[in-house]
Amino acid sequence: MNHHSHASAPALDDAAALEIPASEEMLARLEARRSVPLRALAGPGPTPSELARLLTLAARVPDHGRLVPWRFIVIEGEARRALGEQLDALYATQNPELPPAKADMWTLYLSRAPLTVVLVSRPDPAAKVPEFNQVLSAGAAGMALTVAASAMGFATQWLLKWPGRDPEAAALVGARQGERIAGFLHVGRPRMVAPDRPRPLLDEVVTRWGE
Repeated sequence: MNHHSHASAPALDDAAALEIPASEEMLARLEARRSVPLRALAGPGPTPSELARLLTLAARVPDHGRLVPWRFIVIEGEARRALGEQLDALYATQNPELPPAKADMWTLYLSRAPLTVVLVSRPDPAAKVPEFNQVLSAGAAGMALTVAASAMGFATQWLLKWPGRDPEAAALVGARQGERIAGFLHVGRPRMVAPDRPRPLLDEVVTRWGE
């Protein structure tokens, strides 16, 4: 994976701070963002132009070294069933005692949301940037996608089930050597307003150095 050249930064020591107005609408959307159960996602999914914008926004994340240590695999339309059937066949070979009622479980899994974006982590072990930093960048891309989807009026559910954890299944999904699936981000229109879950109190997760 190639490094991108760094442009030299202009001298800013004496520059005045920019005055950027706060966006109350953005803040309100962030405060209300929550995951929606996969069964509560419905179509229509993003249009081609909306999807392009969604992925463009998801790619605007911190990326030390400009390595782009992540990528996206889009699953929508008939591809959901085609991939689901391949996953069902593999799962059946790995689980010979599988009840008939679960024979199409992965086809159903992928068919619930109109769009699934698979987040793939692909750190470069030869880069000077620590792999942990690169993995964090992949996680940031996933979170950026969920926030962008919320801003566009969609809801998401980020899951990592057997197709992302099993090497053979991950290969069917499209993961290559040296890559790991970081999650299946299901995107659709919410059928419900999901109840919020308890959030950590700031006193429990925030400390100030020196105190």
